[in-house]
Amino acid sequence: MNVKISLAGDLGSGKSTVADILIRELGAEYYCTGAIVRSIAASRGMTVVELNHYMETHPEIDHEIDDGLKALAGVDKSMVIDSRMAWHFTAGTFKVYLSTDPETSALRIMHANRAGEHASSLEQTVAETRARRASERKRYMTQYGVDIKDLANYDLIVDTTVATPSEVANAIIVSMHEWLERPKKLAYVSPERLNYPDDEADMDLVGEYTGVLDSGLDIPEVEIFDEDGEFFISANAESAIAHAFEGERFVPCKLVRGSSAGKNYVKMKNSL
Repeated sequence: MNVKISLAGDLGSGKSTVADILIRELGAEYYCTGAIVRSIAASRGMTVVELNHYMETHPEIDHEIDDGLKALAGVDKSMVIDSRMAWHFTAGTFKVYLSTDPETSALRIMHANRAGEHASSLEQTVAETRARRASERKRYMTQYGVDIKDLANYDLIVDTTVATPSEVANAIIVSMHEWLERPKKLAYVSPERLNYPDDEADMDLVGEYTGVLDSGLDIPEVEIFDEDGEFFISANAESAIAHAFEGERFVPCKLVRGSSAGKNYVKMKNSL
């Protein structure tokens, strides 16, 4: 059976590294629009950030890339499509978004040392990464009326901040097979990345949930919402803590709408 995975995500979230593992494990072909964009930038003597701003008023470049994405739906092959917009243009894909925190993103971009993609310092790279993402978000909203940062667009969200590429790829493959049998949206987030409500957790309930997990059974699903790249728990924080106590890399979560306005949140090390 041929399958297609559309792979989007934050800059520096490890898409190309994860894609390498996926194509090997699935026997799939790889298609990357990022490489096309970098090639176009180099041919015009621009950085990628400069090209993104240029493309805001020159949509013909996007349209050429988009036509290629649309055509992939008719290709009778398993594919991993590394692209901001494949989830929108390539019909029938398993839509995956890789998320990471801004500083980790910038460090990875600097380490990759791709021409035109980072500045000389971490702070400048963080700023340029935010600017590039904002430019892309504006461009796609203007041209297509879609928000590439709305995580509700995707079938699976995986936090790559702490997890290894192999762990991320395995989560995608397992979730894809489950999705093929019964479509369901899911997010896998590191316990350290979550923001927990700043009130006392019910540790008796945490202990009960930990025992249930030991037995291989399910516990109440953690509900989270996304706000400017941060994940906040809106329900069942005890379930998240139980997963963390079990040493699990990911907390399985359900994405919901929400706002942190008027509420206090803390990270894992301060939540217990």
